[in-house]
Amino acid sequence: MKVLVANLGSTSFKYRLFEMADERQLARGGIERIGSSESRCVVEIDGARRELTAQVPDHAAAVRHSLEQLTDPMKGCLKHASEVSAIGFKAVHAGRISGVQRVTPEILAAMEEMSEVAPAHNPPYISAMQLLSQRLPEIPLVAAFETGFHHTIPDRNRFYPAPYIWGTEYHVKRWGFHGASHRFIATRTAQILGRNDLRIISCHLGGSNSLCAIRNGQSVATSMGMSPQSGIAHNNRAGDFDPFAIPVIMKRTGQTLSQVLGDLADRSGLLGLSGLSGDVRDLEEAADKGHARARLALDVFTSDIRHSLGAMLVELGGGDAIVFTGGIGENGVKIRTAVTSGLEELGIVLDPAANAAAQGETKISSPNSRIQIWVVPTNEEIIVARQTKQFLEG
Repeated sequence: MKVLVANLGSTSFKYRLFEMADERQLARGGIERIGSSESRCVVEIDGARRELTAQVPDHAAAVRHSLEQLTDPMKGCLKHASEVSAIGFKAVHAGRISGVQRVTPEILAAMEEMSEVAPAHNPPYISAMQLLSQRLPEIPLVAAFETGFHHTIPDRNRFYPAPYIWGTEYHVKRWGFHGASHRFIATRTAQILGRNDLRIISCHLGGSNSLCAIRNGQSVATSMGMSPQSGIAHNNRAGDFDPFAIPVIMKRTGQTLSQVLGDLADRSGLLGLSGLSGDVRDLEEAADKGHARARLALDVFTSDIRHSLGAMLVELGGGDAIVFTGGIGENGVKIRTAVTSGLEELGIVLDPAANAAAQGETKISSPNSRIQIWVVPTNEEIIVARQTKQFLEG
């Protein structure tokens, strides 16, 4: 069985193709600037990378174009597009519907209900799924929702202390996201340490960020809430924010509610605090040169992570492993140092040399650290591929 895993943006389509018999990655690629007069198309098969430009009007055309590259008689890895058993999507939020689902009008309607709380994610996925359903009806579409991994979170960690009906009728709960990444970390860490009874704190740090407390392979708490804008600070999203500050900002700036929410979703986080960039690499370089707001943004970011880390340790009653993943988690030497600094009495001791030299999957805790600290590159795509395969097999 071959599964194509899709990652969509408003004008982009990225994919990985897996042979599920042995979970080999057969190809990866993508198309950028969809809808423009000249789209950039990339495909990599067996280490050979090709780039070209073409006019790709929409996501359905992007999939067709990618399948044509994959079935190229000379350079492709498929004999025919019918070898693709399904397209799996790392879908984000459908509120009342979660888990792994065949894409249907009902699923799309549920996603549409949540577009207001996932404005950067749901609209492009809905649009693309609708197009693909119409134009590629021969290929099943499967949505693996990020919220699915968190269905094991107990109600005491899921409900907000708000009117009960908000949670039961309007789906205002702590849903949690980055489910594919946290699921991969739970699975892979258990393999590394040879145990299934672990207490793991998964730290997914990248463009968006969340921590997840995992016990025995299951999510029991997460830093994100109702929307992907919540939790700890993100590159350009605020994270948790007092809702009673919103009318104050509206009154003093003359902005509408939509404009204020736009600021919180697009112009806040590391970018909003620093006024410079939402990229940690840029901020670290600027902070080293004395840029005070860049330093403030980094300090707020690491403090947010530490507060959430402390909450996860309390929830789990300790821990066996802290795992850093995502672009920042895997590469952020200084961030990992700042997050774990001064936690020796909690049994968390970083090995500075191992941390500085970390590449790929590696342990970075000191031998006398009671809680192990690891860097583990995530693989969200293989999780979605596995879930898609399991769904097709019933």
